[in-house]
Amino acid sequence: MQAKEMIQLDIKDVRLLDMIKKIQNIRIGLVGDGCLDVYWDADMRLSKLSRETPHYPLPVVKERIYPGAGGNVAANVSSLNAGSVSMLSLIGKDWRGDCLLASLEELGINTSFILADSDWVTPAYCKPMRRGYSSVSYEDPRIDFENRVALTEKQEADIINNLTTLSNEVDVIIVCDQLQHGVISDKVREELEALASKGKTVIVDSRSRIGLYRNVIIKPNEIEAMMALEGRQMSEEADLDSITNGAIKLYEQNKAPVVITMGNKGAIWYAGDELYLSESIPVEPPIDIVGAGDTFLAAFACAYGAGFTGPECISFANLASSVVIKKIGMTGTATPEEIMEQASKIINSSR
Repeated sequence: MQAKEMIQLDIKDVRLLDMIKKIQNIRIGLVGDGCLDVYWDADMRLSKLSRETPHYPLPVVKERIYPGAGGNVAANVSSLNAGSVSMLSLIGKDWRGDCLLASLEELGINTSFILADSDWVTPAYCKPMRRGYSSVSYEDPRIDFENRVALTEKQEADIINNLTTLSNEVDVIIVCDQLQHGVISDKVREELEALASKGKTVIVDSRSRIGLYRNVIIKPNEIEAMMALEGRQMSEEADLDSITNGAIKLYEQNKAPVVITMGNKGAIWYAGDELYLSESIPVEPPIDIVGAGDTFLAAFACAYGAGFTGPECISFANLASSVVIKKIGMTGTATPEEIMEQASKIINSSR
């Protein structure tokens, strides 16, 4: 397939003030896999050899807890001052579920659609962070909590019932389909597709199943997009022509707009006519890309729900992501004030 010519976007063309103002009226529903991100900051200068084992323990001096996965997307929506944000997920009746609910509610996120079940595990990624005499932190292997079984019929039915109610109370549904055994089953996906077919704006991020969705806006990264088309992980990095051709193929398959994020290469929008490229925002190191995709998804969904064009929305989302990657060692969020400040720096530097 011959590559289509792309239209390059300029952040100066984004109606930023108008966008930030209108986002305040948008009601967002987040459906999918929430988890807990836990950081344990250990100061190894305080460590002494254990008397019971031949190991030096990790003396934790600070514990930091954030909503992760879909929870971090919801946190980013809240940070953007959307009119409201509600989350539909399934958690376990465990300490991680209690912490996740508390952290979401502290951010003003409506948790009334979240279900709890003692036969479910609240996913969590626990990250021990070591520091010694230098200021550099080193992450130990994560300690992960995940479900190993699929939803039961009752759990699935309860999720679909809450989804029906939620869909009547929001303008946009963001879907976070992250886990192998998570909230988005085949039947839940079919319900989301049916809502989109009836006119509801549904925007999907899926780690391994993006190619299964139909009639919804999909937002894979370049690896997820190529995996959906090739059925396997690519052995080498795809070039821009391959990715743009992939966007066209995914659109033809999905019958709805496609957004592909490409890290430092920017993001693509394709809705059946022109291809648009929004280049990434240059950011001086050090950077931390953890959570950048969540921020992009939240910013894109808020702006798109507020009535702005797809090309404008990917530029806005790139701008928001460039704020977050400067927040080291945390799954951060971007505020309207931070986004405006970043835009001002970019515009002034280009004069």
